[in-house]
Amino acid sequence: MSACCAGSCNAAAPPPDGRYRKVLWAALLVNVAMFGVELAASMRAGSVALLADSADFLGDAANYGVSLFVLGLAPVWRSRAAWGKGLVMGVFGVLVLARALLGGLGGGVPHAQTMGAVGMLAFAANGAVAALLYAFRNGDANMRSVWLCTRNDMIGNLAVLLAALGVFGTQAGWPDIAVAAIMALLGLSSARDVMRQARLEMRARTPLAAS
Repeated sequence: MSACCAGSCNAAAPPPDGRYRKVLWAALLVNVAMFGVELAASMRAGSVALLADSADFLGDAANYGVSLFVLGLAPVWRSRAAWGKGLVMGVFGVLVLARALLGGLGGGVPHAQTMGAVGMLAFAANGAVAALLYAFRNGDANMRSVWLCTRNDMIGNLAVLLAALGVFGTQAGWPDIAVAAIMALLGLSSARDVMRQARLEMRARTPLAAS
């Protein structure tokens, strides 16, 4: 884990450049497209894991949009935006856990082949975005939240592929439910990481009151 998780890359972080803005636009477009693909596929396959991944793509698209909006603002506002994004990531994690529980009660078996094909497509899309964002992974809390979202997406895509194999091998729905729950917990962990660094940055940038 980088020093940024400990809050040591706050005020000294360099300002974002034009290349970062272009990367964010590319990431935004990829995530919007993949949200539509996975949402349709989740309904076709009856997969909670795919539904969780599609919602993750939508959340990331919103995150990239917010990041583009705050690029020109003061560092303290970028940290506040990062804290807000961390909060959204946490809410998403709770909602996915609830949906996984409801899916488990339903007892349906999703279509493994659709899960596998869409999971591979999503992994390729997120891999391309991650390659573009890699150079900015150690920036301020706002940059780091963008990187964490993409990293989590790739882990989630691999988990969806494992779920597809599990469903295919067992002809049961529990691997799909288990993966959705794991993705939710990963989102909650990253939310805590982002919000903690953002709080440290906001404290460092807030002038002490005169005694």
